[in-house]
Order: sequence, then structure tokens, then C-alpha cells
Amino acid sequence: MRFTFIISIFLFPLILSSQQIGILKYDGGGDWYANPTSLPNLINFSNQNTKTAIDTNIVTVSPDSEDLFSLPIVFLTGHGNVYFDDKAVENLRNYLISGGFIHISDNYGLDKYIRREMKKVFPKLSFQEIPTSHPIFHQTFDFPKGLPKIHEHDKKAPQGFGLFYEGRLIAFYDYESDLSDGWEDKAIHNNPNEVRQKALKMGSNIIEFAFKN
Repeated sequence: MRFTFIISIFLFPLILSSQQIGILKYDGGGDWYANPTSLPNLINFSNQNTKTAIDTNIVTVSPDSEDLFSLPIVFLTGHGNVYFDDKAVENLRNYLISGGFIHISDNYGLDKYIRREMKKVFPKLSFQEIPTSHPIFHQTFDFPKGLPKIHEHDKKAPQGFGLFYEGRLIAFYDYESDLSDGWEDKAIHNNPNEVRQKALKMGSNIIEFAFKN
């Protein structure tokens, strides 16, 4: 544990300066690779519409890898089981408390698994619904009503949940929204342009917030 902690402190400046983002490749059998066109589209949108200059080469990173510490933000999505072993739990915790950020996008069916595994990472923290006044909803793009609804599943309202560590938002979890589906190529889901724009704008806000904080 001490070794990992030293690594995280040493690499902290890289988290702040890196212009590359990653997708988290987790164990458990869930489809971590879902929505392959989503992040490339989101990066292009963010670079074109905000002040980001993100590398279009997306890193695939495991939660137990030291490479995690070079990334200011990582994304996690899927439909099924997620599993973090002890090494992944410790590494992911150190990454997040050292300045990293994770965006979790429920692609329908992820909820019970990600809540269980993030509780292993932070036993004393619980997901809290993020108020619509929070800055993550008010970056370049303004979402006064909070998280937009992209796809319908259970007729539930979309919710943005967060984990806060010492007052800092370290994890954003979109639930019953399907944000990452809205980032995919239009031909995949045939979403109206208005819906895709909402998803891309909210995703861009998340990236912008993570880079600033």
C-alpha cells in the first residue's frame, strides 16, 4: 500500500497536465468495451466546441495499472458485472484521491454491480444525487434541469450521482440516462440530432469539469 501511495503522489502532476483520457477495462465479464464510437465522437465534439485539446488516441487501462495515474479522467460503461480485486480497489482509490476522476455511464444493467464495487473502493462513501446547481451541469453548456434523458428503459427520471471525497467530486455516475449511447454514431441508435447534441454537450461538461478540478 505504501508503494502505491508513493506512486500516486509522484504522478499527481501528470493527472493535471495530461490531455489524454482512458476507458477502464474491468474484470467480471461485463462489456467494458461497449459503445466503441462514443468516446471518439465525444472527444471530437469537446475539442471543437470547448477549449480542450484532447488526444484522439484513447487509452485502454486496467484499474490496477500504474498507467491510470497519467490520465485526468477515465470512463467506465457496460451492461453487466463489474469486479475489482484487492489490487484494483487500492489502486483506483489512490488514483481518485490523488486528483483523478471517473465517469461511470450506466448502459442499462450496470447499477447493482458498480454500486457494489465502488463501495469496496470507498467503504465510507455512498453515491449522492448531485444537485442541479452543481458546476458539472454549468460548464460551457448549461443544464439547469440536470442530467438529460437520452434513452428510455424503465420510465425513470435520469439521475446524476456522485462520490465526494473531502468535498471534491471524484466520480460522476449517470443513471437512467444512457449518455454514452448518445455519443455513438448516429446510425447505431438513430437518435434525433437534438438528443445526440444533449448527450455530447453533457459529456463535454463532464470532461471540462474533470480537467479543471
